[in-house]
Amino acid sequence: MAISTELGENLEKVVSDLVENGRYNSKSEVLREGVRLVQEREANLNAALERGLKDVEQGRVKPLDEVANRLISKFQRMVANEGR
Repeated sequence: MAISTELGENLEKVVSDLVENGRYNSKSEVLREGVRLVQEREANLNAALERGLKDVEQGRVKPLDEVANRLISKFQRMVANEGR
């Protein structure tokens, strides 16, 4: 099934430039690569979510206040060290 889509001026230029510069053989090839990258990103996100849920199920979590306080202290030290 063929798909027709409107990319907008900016994205259309990016796709055209990639083909014109020889990086890809066709606009379809550019779009297929883009969809593959989205699939990969989504798979990585789903895997990270699964790992996080498993951590929660197995009790490998810390209270929000503890994590927030640690991060605040870390960033305050970073800011203080920049002034030196």
